[in-house]
Amino acid sequence: MLDAGGRLFLIDCGEGTQQQICRCHFGFVKLEAIFISHIHGDHLFGIFGLLNTMAMCGRKTPIDIYGPPALGSILNFYKSFFGNDDMYELRFHALGCRQPELIHTSREITVSAFPLNHRIDCYGFRFDEIITPRRAEANPACRPKSYAYCSDTAPFPELASWVKGVSCLYHEATFPDELSANAAARFHSTSVQAARCALEAGAGKLIIGHYSSRVKDPEALAQECRSIFPATFAASDREVFEI
Repeated sequence: MLDAGGRLFLIDCGEGTQQQICRCHFGFVKLEAIFISHIHGDHLFGIFGLLNTMAMCGRKTPIDIYGPPALGSILNFYKSFFGNDDMYELRFHALGCRQPELIHTSREITVSAFPLNHRIDCYGFRFDEIITPRRAEANPACRPKSYAYCSDTAPFPELASWVKGVSCLYHEATFPDELSANAAARFHSTSVQAARCALEAGAGKLIIGHYSSRVKDPEALAQECRSIFPATFAASDREVFEI
């Protein structure tokens, strides 16, 4: 979950997401948009529970949902069986870009999508803060912050340029460097590959996640990354990072 000045943006929706949102004390009403990277269960299986929970909590405002075209059929299935006349509006936006494309604009943030290199259609997302004239006048030293989310993907040349200069980069690190062949076969990245992307992009910090079940100590992956990109952090459930 990205909290941008009180506006909430959910990126992917694994199983039990609505329970994690409750544990973190986020308000369902403040959730502005949902971004689904691809149609694999670990990134999607929580969507029905989340949508239903928001309806039960009395949400009335529409919500924008972005994802691959196939997500539209999944949402239509949900609405046909579980939707009703009183349900808030689900506004689905199918992604199909082959290079970075602006997809969502909020009062203080813009969101771009870009394709990743996975076994199926998969997209990353970049969030860029807008500094309003009022904020700039109040604080001339204020600089816009940015966040990019890259999961799941094998390395490819354009990615670092597409996330160039972000304040914070989330990049999957499914495998340690010694299992690079496994990563390539499954279109995933290693810790070292994630760190190289962050270094080339000139990111402010790197957060890694999406660990293989073979990984028993995520901190060991972070140590591999730090040999290349020192400002690396291994994410764990419900951890908070300031951008």
